[in-house]
Amino acid sequence: QVQLVESGGGLVHPGGSLKLSCTSSRSIFSINTMAWYRQRPGNQRELVAKIRSGDRTNYAESVKGRFTISRAILNGTLYLQMNNLKSEDTAVYYCYLDDRFNGGEEYWGQGTQVTVSS
Repeated sequence: QVQLVESGGGLVHPGGSLKLSCTSSRSIFSINTMAWYRQRPGNQRELVAKIRSGDRTNYAESVKGRFTISRAILNGTLYLQMNNLKSEDTAVYYCYLDDRFNGGEEYWGQGTQVTVSS
């Protein structure tokens, strides 16, 4: 079982920045895919950004150029740097880890609230 613990959410004004962190209870050295998803009020959960082996990244069109996903292998942490935040970025953000490549499962964090409001 893998535990994912997110932090860094909060209230920010439009145009502001936040950095989310997600710490894994197991090493992420051999993990092929990690990602950030979000669920906005009244909407389904959607992919925000994904990072795969070789640090290949993908982003939702709505966040390209504003958000950056990265990971620190040595401390088992996934990050999401969010700049120029907009009200439509308000959501609960979830960390995701796919361990199926190693015979494991998919895991989700508990979510962290990001609210963008003036």
